[in-house]
Amino acid sequence: MTKKGVLLINLGTPKSPSVKDVGEFLFEFLNDDRVIDIPWILRKILVNMIIVPFRMFSSAKEYKKLWTAKGSPLKYHSDKLFKEVQKKLPESYSVHLAMRYQKPSIKKVLEEMKKEQYDEIIVLPLYPQYASSSSGTAIQEVMKYISKWWAIPKLTFISEFHEDEGYLESILERAKEFDLTEYDHILFSFHGLPTRHISKLNIKDCSSNTCECKINNRYCYKSNCVSTTKILADKMKLDSSKYSICFQSRLDNKWLTPFADKEVIKLAKSGAKKILIFSPAFVADCLETTIEIGEEFKDLFIENGGTKLDLVPSLNSEKRWVKAVSDLIKKQVID
Repeated sequence: MTKKGVLLINLGTPKSPSVKDVGEFLFEFLNDDRVIDIPWILRKILVNMIIVPFRMFSSAKEYKKLWTAKGSPLKYHSDKLFKEVQKKLPESYSVHLAMRYQKPSIKKVLEEMKKEQYDEIIVLPLYPQYASSSSGTAIQEVMKYISKWWAIPKLTFISEFHEDEGYLESILERAKEFDLTEYDHILFSFHGLPTRHISKLNIKDCSSNTCECKINNRYCYKSNCVSTTKILADKMKLDSSKYSICFQSRLDNKWLTPFADKEVIKLAKSGAKKILIFSPAFVADCLETTIEIGEEFKDLFIENGGTKLDLVPSLNSEKRWVKAVSDLIKKQVID
């Protein structure tokens, strides 16, 4: 029986909502050249002298709203997920959890995994839709360390799973908590991305990043998002006029459109009174879901004439999601 190591990777979170800890998190995150892909010296000036010194204070206030008695939701949901997945897998599998930024670091967790001398390692970044700035950077970080091992085991990377049936069914299970007919419109909000990240792929027949599911390129983030949305909408039997896709958390206007905050305002001003928002790119509740959508977008909607905005919770460590992750891992192995 071969020994299999499984490495689940999530984004990461500050150690605490203090300004100092939030600043350290932003410093590591935004200095990643796959996140802010501009020349090294310009990135250092922009991140270290402009963005972090100013943003750390406002971000710390937002993290204080998010923080619970158990700490960061992203961290404790990820911790519970990997423990539950371990219970679901056969004894020949050992599951580990790392964060791309902050702790537990990929470097430290891989040092622990190296001692186990696994015959095979399966790496699963917990990002359903592929992006170089999420899945890509996590995979690169893993390769940076494993490539230096003297004995390199069989490696399997799960780069994306945006059409995986288990993942989709997990979202549909969450949808059952709501009466979809109660809402005037349903939004599928994904994390934004600079349009240049899509352009760098040089996808044949893709013009101006407007794929709209005509081409489902497995490594095109926007195509992944559109595909996920269409499948979910079809499974929920939503009329095309009753749902739309949008992108949140932009830093400037050269990011994927339509912008989520603008869509929320537009819906309110057009007469929609109740809307429901799914966030399929986030498998654990975090700042972008609980605070940005659940509080900021809700305020925007009500300020502009709406009456009710509900957020579908992330998959977190729900039973259906635990099974989906376990099944996704087992699919990669042929014993």
